[in-house]
Amino acid sequence: TWHLKKIPQIVRERTFSLDSPKFEAKTKLELNSVCGIECQRKLPVPSLSDLKNLLSYETVFENGTRTLTEVNVLGAALDPAANATTRRPLRKKRQIYGTDSRFSIYDKRFMTNFPFNTAVKISTGCSGILVSPKHVLTAAHCLHNGKDYVKGSKRLRVGLMKTKSRGNGRKRKGTSDGMPSFQWTRVKSTHIPKGWFKGVSGDIALDYDYAVLELKRPHKRKYMELGISPTIKMMPGSMIHFSGFDNDRSGQLVYRFCSISDESNDLFYQYCDAEPGSTGSGIYLRLKEPNKKKWKRKIIAVYSGHQWVDINGEQQDYNVAVRITPLKYAQICFWIHGNDENCTQG
Repeated sequence: TWHLKKIPQIVRERTFSLDSPKFEAKTKLELNSVCGIECQRKLPVPSLSDLKNLLSYETVFENGTRTLTEVNVLGAALDPAANATTRRPLRKKRQIYGTDSRFSIYDKRFMTNFPFNTAVKISTGCSGILVSPKHVLTAAHCLHNGKDYVKGSKRLRVGLMKTKSRGNGRKRKGTSDGMPSFQWTRVKSTHIPKGWFKGVSGDIALDYDYAVLELKRPHKRKYMELGISPTIKMMPGSMIHFSGFDNDRSGQLVYRFCSISDESNDLFYQYCDAEPGSTGSGIYLRLKEPNKKKWKRKIIAVYSGHQWVDINGEQQDYNVAVRITPLKYAQICFWIHGNDENCTQG
């Protein structure tokens, strides 16, 4: 079952106008030399004033204007053993680990129905997931490189899946059910936590590699609910799942599932097979609730991508996801609802 947690409150204190960003950064679908498993173990636990700084956020609007919102954090539990991880053997350099276990979803009955239809394509080359009638959760590095916003984010769009019709609705002989095409929607505003910015965190902090996009027009699809990520030991079904648009399978929606190998307070380390393009996908759990026949699904992390890190002088790789902790749940929920009244139970 889901273990509910009391959620801290993120309270808006002040909002300032900032200069318009340059939008000149290059999009990087793979990050190098970031704080890895060994480095995470040595990180100090942030203080309350650190948290207020890291969880303050920038908002960029469709017209290129930008604001900074400072926040206060109420009711946060600071865990001194937060960054403990369990040690596992290191892996060799590759993104597909052994047999490629990804599934391409071809059948439009699946593609256009929940949970697969919650996956969206971001115009900068990443994936994302629908979290409300007009909000998308994705990775911050799809929009910002830690110093500036990427070129394509000034006119950012989100592609919602639809299946191509084959002319008069008739299907030609020998054709599949159809590759997804996209209904593109403009993004009205983008929220990114300050913890992602290099000036705040010293270097890129993977812990804060998440962002929320507000769409210009609401959609009518079923979206995925947010949840707080459990520890590996408390993981229902012990498997994580996510779908995205991997670059090596152009035009296809790609689904995969796997178990988690390692964890810190803010990150999951796993070896789900994935290629660039799937970064920003929403990672979810599924479980059957007592006395109910239907599966329940909740997003518990954002896939940050395949990372190279320096461990004991050697370049090692893993696939990493940013966990939705109680604090991040409070922030993302606040961005979606504009208040914290709907964000008290995770």
